[in-house]
Amino acid sequence: MTGAACGLLLVLCAVSLCVGSFPLSLDQIGRILQGQLAGQLPARVFWTLRVPRTAVGLLAGLGLGLAGGVYQTVFRNPLASPDLTGVASGASLGAACAIVLGSGSTLALMAGAFGAGLASLVLVLALVKAARMEYTVTYVLAGVIVSSAADAALMALKVLADPERELAAIEFWTMGSLATVTAAKLGMLAPVVVLPLSLLLLFRRQAAILFLGDETARSLGLEPRRWRAVLLGLTTLMVSALVSVTGVIAFVGLIAPHIAFRLLGRRAGPYLILSALTGADLLLAADLLARSLSPGAELPLSIFTVLFAVPVLIALLCGRREGGDGDA
Repeated sequence: MTGAACGLLLVLCAVSLCVGSFPLSLDQIGRILQGQLAGQLPARVFWTLRVPRTAVGLLAGLGLGLAGGVYQTVFRNPLASPDLTGVASGASLGAACAIVLGSGSTLALMAGAFGAGLASLVLVLALVKAARMEYTVTYVLAGVIVSSAADAALMALKVLADPERELAAIEFWTMGSLATVTAAKLGMLAPVVVLPLSLLLLFRRQAAILFLGDETARSLGLEPRRWRAVLLGLTTLMVSALVSVTGVIAFVGLIAPHIAFRLLGRRAGPYLILSALTGADLLLAADLLARSLSPGAELPLSIFTVLFAVPVLIALLCGRREGGDGDA
């Protein structure tokens, strides 16, 4: 399954490099890579627009898919996603603050989203500590509380925003897009995403053990509280960084792990790897549709990721109704 997901991902990456308002052929890309078109328009489009956009789409899909898999494994909850800890909602609020109350520059936008996303996790952990109940449902409820508060603040900012400029920017941000990706943003994003992504894949055995329950984890020599904090911290860092550049992309982190689980039948082995690959496939496919269906305009990514999610969620609902695997 992972081989098929990798093959599909390679195809989507190749198509992503070709498709756009200025189409490139595979022959042109080959000549660009050989240095034959250096300085010409096709080479500039390829290196300054297509490569950064495809690379960020790849990183975002891998990161969101992996994040969803980690959350669903660590919290033993099939409905867990990056929104669980309020990271996405917090990052949206931080970006909106930068747009309405700050300079609105790219750096301010990224800093606001990143800082607010991390602050959301701190608030969730503080609520869990205050409740003095180290149960997975406590983390879920704390995440809902933080997300709801961030959403309420975001709605208040929308009321204050300039309807002709700031409101449109906030709305577009909350639906996700790769339209504004540049090589500079890729350079800032890549290290902050690649490191936690690599560590999460390295720690996939520990995540799988946490799925067995705290008592089993302790019997296997794993400290649940410590490892849960490590995995959640790495995941939040990765998701916050991604949201600071792409905006909020809905449902990828929720449905990619479900697809991986359906294909494998278990949350062990290559499950997290397949979740990441599936997320990348979904996001790159959504981006191709976003830039292709409306000539001269960019559609938000969440339009398509929500559409992708509908059949997956219907299958999940029907599986539960028919007495399928409760974990699925």
